[in-house]
Amino acid sequence: MLRLMKLLTANTTYTVDQLAERLSMSRRTVYRYIDTFRQAGFVIQKSGDCIRLDKASPHFRDISQLVHFTEEEAVILRSAIENIDDTNLLKQNLKRKLYSVYDNRTLADTVVRGKNAPNIRRLIEAIEEQQQAVLCGYQSAHGGEVRDRRVEPFAFTTNYVQVWCFDPEDGTNKLFKTARIGSVTLPGTAWEHAAQHAEGFIDAFRMHGTPRYRIRLELGLLSYNLLCEEYPLAERDIRPAGPGRWLLDTEVAGMAGVGRFVVGLLDDIRIVDSPELVRYIRDYIMKNIPEEPAKDE
Repeated sequence: MLRLMKLLTANTTYTVDQLAERLSMSRRTVYRYIDTFRQAGFVIQKSGDCIRLDKASPHFRDISQLVHFTEEEAVILRSAIENIDDTNLLKQNLKRKLYSVYDNRTLADTVVRGKNAPNIRRLIEAIEEQQQAVLCGYQSAHGGEVRDRRVEPFAFTTNYVQVWCFDPEDGTNKLFKTARIGSVTLPGTAWEHAAQHAEGFIDAFRMHGTPRYRIRLELGLLSYNLLCEEYPLAERDIRPAGPGRWLLDTEVAGMAGVGRFVVGLLDDIRIVDSPELVRYIRDYIMKNIPEEPAKDE
């Protein structure tokens, strides 16, 4: 994203195709990153087919407010930094700068917009003050039930999409989608179960759950590149498997995330060992293929 930002603010203008070629990424990824810039408050300028970031955007005056690293981003940055020669005196300075600028409240105001922003700010307050929170009118994904949930929030996922909370009602840690929260109130009660707070398992495809399933996929060049672009954490579990082939050997929390990825690239991926994934994809395809109408004799 930083490389793309540099190109979008250079003296030369580029089309999306040119940006994708220079950065060795797909057009889809370029558009996704540009949408991220726009959502963060940057002004996007278009002139014909060319795209630029307007340097008059207020965030350029305090770029440090946007430096927030998810686990995926940290993997990429750490890899890039560690590849710098240890004799380079700038290496340690760069690490200190990148790992020191983080302000949760400022970031929330920058990233989260609309009706959800007050809820995020109250959840941040609850986490920082180690207080319980009431998620008023929370709409469950299972059955659409709407009710209040008294929880102990303690961590967010990428861009505040979900919040990790300990649920005293059943004594487990859960993810709650922030978009499904009607409002948040803070009753002023301190955490009572801090020792039990623990972020659950989230796989490389951003799915979470208690069970873990091992999958092994043989990838071609196309699927390998798309996987690394869309799901950077997966790169930790990839190794070469011959000319133009790579092996992904990882654990997933469920089949939905990896299944959607594989279904779109069936001609470039071979499932090496995962009977659960084979069954999921078979059922998915059968469910989504319309039956042919009976022919009149």
